[in-house]
Amino acid sequence: MPEEIQELQDLKFQGIKINYLYVCKRKLWLFSKNITFENQSDKVLLGRILHEYSYPKEETKEVLIDNLIMIDILSDGAVREVKYSSKMKEADIMQVMYYLYYLKQKGIEKQGVINYPKERRKETLQLTPEYEQKVKEALSEIEEITSQATPPPATKQKVCKSCAYFEFCWG
Repeated sequence: MPEEIQELQDLKFQGIKINYLYVCKRKLWLFSKNITFENQSDKVLLGRILHEYSYPKEETKEVLIDNLIMIDILSDGAVREVKYSSKMKEADIMQVMYYLYYLKQKGIEKQGVINYPKERRKETLQLTPEYEQKVKEALSEIEEITSQATPPPATKQKVCKSCAYFEFCWG
């Protein structure tokens, strides 16, 4: 199998796993084992409502690629993600970088944009060689974490109180 195609096979992660890697490794592990609490979270519901009603004029919303990654909006040559808040900026950036890297492996080059509609701002991103390396390292770390038999220990963070997994970890 050619190296590029093999590398594409190795990329088969949902974008949210990249995000969770930067937010909480325990959450990543739990999510990877199909232990999910998002459907019970008010914050997740608010995010879904924001997605649904933001940018109503955009025609290409919720684009599913390879039955794996869901891009919020594809327009103007850009992959756009809509986020509720910029509090998890590094996680948001890395999720978009993963999408850009994944598409590049398929021969599609785009720029990335993260929209924060509540804050009325956006972040424009380019996939650089440095970000490509960070994505590769993140994919290896995800593989390492999700292949463990037990979850990483819970660690208190600022985000814990608003996390859908709060009661599971701390209750």
